[in-house]
Amino acid sequence: MEQGQAVSEGAVAPVAGTGRIGSLDFTRGIAVMGILAANIVAFGQPFSAYMYPAAFLTDHGESSNWLWIAQFVLIDGKMRGLFTLLFGAGMYLFMEKAWARGASRWLQARRLFWLLLFGMFHFFFIWRGDILTYYALLGLGVLLCLGWSARTQLVVGVLGYLVGALLYAAMLAPLHFIAETDFGKQPDYSEMRSGLLAEQESILTEDQTDTDLTVAGDYAGLTAHRFAAHGDEQLTNLLLFGFETFPLMLLGVGLFRIGFFSGQLDRRRMLVWGWAGLLLGGGLHLLIGLWVKGIGYSYYGTLAAFVGISPVPRLMMVVGMAALLTVWAPTATGWLGQRVTAAGRAAFTNYLGTSIVMMFVFHGWALGLFGKLDRVGLYVVVALTCALMLAWSKPWLERFRYGPLDWLWRCLTYGKLFPMRR
Repeated sequence: MEQGQAVSEGAVAPVAGTGRIGSLDFTRGIAVMGILAANIVAFGQPFSAYMYPAAFLTDHGESSNWLWIAQFVLIDGKMRGLFTLLFGAGMYLFMEKAWARGASRWLQARRLFWLLLFGMFHFFFIWRGDILTYYALLGLGVLLCLGWSARTQLVVGVLGYLVGALLYAAMLAPLHFIAETDFGKQPDYSEMRSGLLAEQESILTEDQTDTDLTVAGDYAGLTAHRFAAHGDEQLTNLLLFGFETFPLMLLGVGLFRIGFFSGQLDRRRMLVWGWAGLLLGGGLHLLIGLWVKGIGYSYYGTLAAFVGISPVPRLMMVVGMAALLTVWAPTATGWLGQRVTAAGRAAFTNYLGTSIVMMFVFHGWALGLFGKLDRVGLYVVVALTCALMLAWSKPWLERFRYGPLDWLWRCLTYGKLFPMRR
């Protein structure tokens, strides 16, 4: 989830622009709001509820089950994937400017080091759903590949993603059949089945501990518990999501270099391929979602749907969305388009700021709404928070060059203070 100049390259003009920076900012603005829609369940309900509806502390009836499918098809994984593409594109854009000033890749490495520290702070002190940490670590790997040709970056990105998809399918898709069907009752699988069910119980119990601390408003206890019980989670996430994140970053670099984000490719083809990826990938997601509904939204069934069997159709949708948003970005010069672009220019501030706002909404020491809102109520929070992003970003950037945290990240990267006011 992105920022400064690699995730938020915009500190240029305060209104929606055209060209590659304007296109990236507009698409990034959509992504940063979409990421909130993806994460809202894990903000306002136990962490497992992100995938597993039975973990909700409120009733999750038939209408909410259909909303689960809608979010699975349209939002989950797509916004993270879109943001990851943009992160890779932003890395190369940053290096283009650095190389023009005579700087080396060490400047980008320093940016990623500070991003790593931001991510670790975010994880332990604000919210467990951080992705900045492994963006920073995997970004160092991408940094080593920037000298490759754009073609090589695209080919390696696609092949690497497909290899990751096969690994996810092999590791996670069978778990449902072993843990939750008669297949797993065979003697050969009984030990594995027992282990999987015990693991599920352990995770849900851990969720209850987090829930109790959050509802009680015990911020110090919750933070200490993250260090004690979740300290290795970022490494686990790095290993789990690395097979998706690294290839997508590399794809973002390659797509940026061939003019994908700057209008250099044929507009009609971008629209055709964009809609094709969106509709085909969305259709496959719908089939997966209906399968999950048919098996009763089981724990390992939802895990298989999210991680095991959806990566390939997800890639179709991510690239399709990126193509369509890139085509539409130059026309986003009206009131709403300018505000979306401004939200993308302050993406680092909006991403981290959203997590802080969610603390005030859900933690027991503030509004205390954790576990009290159903899906519809959570989506109301999303709408209000997105409205807040759109409300503050544009007037702020009309007066200042950067979002507050975007500015801080930039100053730390270069080791000097930049002027804020225009």
